[in-house]
Amino acid sequence: MLEAWRRIKIENEFIYLFLNNRVAQLAALVALVCILGALLAPLIAPSNPYDLSTFDILDSFTPPAWSEGGNPQFIIGTDDQGRDLLSSIMYGMRLSLIIGVLSVAFAAIFGTAIGVAAGYLGGRFDTIVMRIADVQLSLPAILTALLVDGIARGLLPREQHEDLLLVVLSLAIGLSLWVNFARTARASTFVERNKEYVQAAEIIGLHPIRIMLVVILPNILSPLLVIGTVDLAVAILLEATLSFLGVGVPPNQPSLGTLIRIGTEYIFSGEWWIVIFPSFALIILIISINILGDFFRAYLNPRLR
Repeated sequence: MLEAWRRIKIENEFIYLFLNNRVAQLAALVALVCILGALLAPLIAPSNPYDLSTFDILDSFTPPAWSEGGNPQFIIGTDDQGRDLLSSIMYGMRLSLIIGVLSVAFAAIFGTAIGVAAGYLGGRFDTIVMRIADVQLSLPAILTALLVDGIARGLLPREQHEDLLLVVLSLAIGLSLWVNFARTARASTFVERNKEYVQAAEIIGLHPIRIMLVVILPNILSPLLVIGTVDLAVAILLEATLSFLGVGVPPNQPSLGTLIRIGTEYIFSGEWWIVIFPSFALIILIISINILGDFFRAYLNPRLR
């Protein structure tokens, strides 16, 4: 009964803080619109930019509908292939979100498992893990992602690499983000492992793996959830950067980064909308996710309020 009352109080506090934070409300609304637009793209998008039969090369470089020479059929114009830009952004955001979520999920699972094990077991295993983490922290995340993607391209045949592109990109980005989860999980486990409830679990003979997963892990999830929210924006930006550099998703299945790369080739010839609108969509998505991450961090850490 006491635990249920405490949970209700915490939930009410979250709702109270959220309703009194206009910036967080706006960020949540923007993120919700972006996510729903991406997820429902096959249903609500004007056309399918991945289907060659839905667009015509003769419609290429059509300006936005309100501009001179615009077509009401293409609200924010078309790209160099004649694809409706609004549809391309919705599908591209969908692809970027899928890769971002998969990357963060892999980084969270892998990094948390390594961090909890290092914090609980200590000794040589902890030393090795932390030295590897220190080495990776000295490298920019984009270089780590490029390295992993380059290794995958070298090991896999070209057709197989294209078939497994989502998996390869998710692993490449995830392996560049696991360190934050590992270090946070390790530090939190160090604090928890000497507490009485952990010692009681050891006395009654629970297996170390059960202690780490069932006893310790639920008590260190709060900071990991915050890292996951912030790293989602980082993962989306990394995917966009890889696609912008030409090593991400192929041009026939454009993500936001691919659309921006295509747009930069024509910005000086007057087709400004091809780069402006995808860039704006990427910016507002990342900013809204970051603001929500800051809100969750302040909620879970009262000293930051």
